[in-house]
Amino acid sequence: MGSLPPSLDLPSPPPKNPQHERVSETTLFNLFKAQQGHLNYFFQNLDLSQALSFTETLLNSRGTIFFSGVGKSGFVANKISQTLVSLGIRSAFLSPLDALHGDIGALSAADILVLFSKSGSTEELLRLIPCARAKGVYLISVTSVPKNALANACDMNVHLPLERELCPFDLAPVTSTAIQMVFGDTVAIALMGARNLTKDQYAANHPAGRIGKSLIFKVKDVMKKQDELPVCKEGDLIMEQLVELTRKGCGCLLVIDEEYHLLGTFTDGDLRRTLKASGEAIFKLTVGEMCNRKPRTIGPDAMAVEAMQKMESPPSAVQFLPVIDRQNTLIGIVTLHGLVSAGL
Repeated sequence: MGSLPPSLDLPSPPPKNPQHERVSETTLFNLFKAQQGHLNYFFQNLDLSQALSFTETLLNSRGTIFFSGVGKSGFVANKISQTLVSLGIRSAFLSPLDALHGDIGALSAADILVLFSKSGSTEELLRLIPCARAKGVYLISVTSVPKNALANACDMNVHLPLERELCPFDLAPVTSTAIQMVFGDTVAIALMGARNLTKDQYAANHPAGRIGKSLIFKVKDVMKKQDELPVCKEGDLIMEQLVELTRKGCGCLLVIDEEYHLLGTFTDGDLRRTLKASGEAIFKLTVGEMCNRKPRTIGPDAMAVEAMQKMESPPSAVQFLPVIDRQNTLIGIVTLHGLVSAGL
């Protein structure tokens, strides 16, 4: 075999690190165990009365809940804000730098501003406080170092107990940001429960994601219909329907009567089995003689995810479901490929 053209040359694997740069399984295991211990320290020492007051304050907010932070704490604050938005709660991230250059105009006296900072001495947040207070905003700090300047300047403080950072120098913010995220997301779910958010309401906020699609899309939204249906009559010869069996991309024929009532289905698997059992006699067999008279079906108003579950149910999985109305009239077909293509 000749060498590949230059454009098709496969890349070489990266060189192995020198021995002193390798990470052993034991080292990684010990780090995970240490982080687990640091997180347990947080759970065991968190003041639940502070957490409850914080949660109730957010729950009773009449305005927008703003979050702010700098660096890694800023990323966490932004993420928690986005989580609240996805739950239908008015929230936004306020950059402390941009706030002092005009964005503070978004604040009003009905709003809450939550400031995340491990040390509570972040200069950008301390500079923001008097400006936010002038707008009448309720200020909450979420910090881990006791008796800090940010806590003293705010209306409420939540202390997140931090044993130490996982970093060997106790510097890189990896444990502190982890407990910030755990705290914020747990409060978000508490708010979700208190507001009695339903699955349908949650799905309405995620229309393009798989979560939303599984709760919003109905069979009629994803089914093939009309000219896309591979239909035939029960008196049609099997061999005369091979083109129809293959060209619609459904892997089956839908057998109907003159009024479009569904009589049965005939799949490419049925074709193989019939050919194996009948040999040349298949040229004289009709679709009606060999079709499945009791196929699984579904209605157009059923949820699309229900169709997928029905396809995968025992005794054996199927790749499609005919869609029929209450009078057993064929109106469509939903396929496993179509459901997957729709993002379900």
